[in-house]
Amino acid sequence: MAIQVPTELLDGCVLGVLSRQDYYGYALTQEVRQHLPISESTLYPVLRRLKKNGWLTTYDEAYQGRNRRYYRLTRTGQQQLATIQTEWTHFKTAMSGLLEGNQDE
Repeated sequence: MAIQVPTELLDGCVLGVLSRQDYYGYALTQEVRQHLPISESTLYPVLRRLKKNGWLTTYDEAYQGRNRRYYRLTRTGQQQLATIQTEWTHFKTAMSGLLEGNQDE
């Protein structure tokens, strides 16, 4: 995919994945990669920013002698996801109208 994903949509993608369950960083990257071409070096700054905004929280769990940092959606993160989902619906409708040549959209 050659289209760059805007920051707010990438935020929404991460928040959407985390709305289903908690993930540690690598597993979250793999989950998002199933749908978008994204690298860990792109995702980790997004996670830090989302945590700084209060939309995510973290906790560590031991795994094979090491700690994995898990990310969890907060209540304000859920609210932000709902906002992004609403904005996405409007954006998607407008873009479909333009790209498909529909004048009524």
